[in-house]
Amino acid sequence: MLPILFQNDQFVVVDKPAGLPVHPGPRGGPSVEDIFPQISRRRTGPWLAHRIDADTAGCLVIALRRAALIAAQAEFAAGRAEKTYWAVVHGRPATDTGTITAPLAKRTSRAGWRMVTDPAGQPASTTWRLLAHRDGHSWLELRPHTGRTHQVRVHCAALGCPLLGDPIYGAGDGPLQLLARAITLKLDPPLTAIADPPAHMRKMPADLSGNARM
Repeated sequence: MLPILFQNDQFVVVDKPAGLPVHPGPRGGPSVEDIFPQISRRRTGPWLAHRIDADTAGCLVIALRRAALIAAQAEFAAGRAEKTYWAVVHGRPATDTGTITAPLAKRTSRAGWRMVTDPAGQPASTTWRLLAHRDGHSWLELRPHTGRTHQVRVHCAALGCPLLGDPIYGAGDGPLQLLARAITLKLDPPLTAIADPPAHMRKMPADLSGNARM
């Protein structure tokens, strides 16, 4: 069973570990869906209310009832879900706070697919805040205002600050340093959950985690 960050009769928010997919891939293997029988014994559900990358740790919302699923999906689709990420990146943004607005589009090649900034892509906007900086690395708080695939990762790279451990948009040096730190859905009743940084993010160069202004 995964650690539970929030629970009521409508939702469960679990603390997903990095490396665990939310659903089985083509080749099978462990996924978050494996724990569904432990979360609910109802004849239908549970359902993933949204998705995060396999290599991203932190808050993942699971709906226990179909009405709750529909309500949560409406919040995500309308951009009303409040999501906060923490990331450790190479370098430092030009300013300590700011917002990057860069549309994103999917590109596919023989090597696979990736998201790129493209004026003809889907609108995407992310606000960042510097929490700590030391020895060439920064700890950032990021708030995506849209929910595009790989949005935080691509926008950080566009700022000149790719995530540590990002094999697609960075150097791929170790595990991905990205945490889905917090989520709030303003439903009735509201849903709020916060996840602590996983061990691989707490062991940062020059102990960034201990110096961050959280």
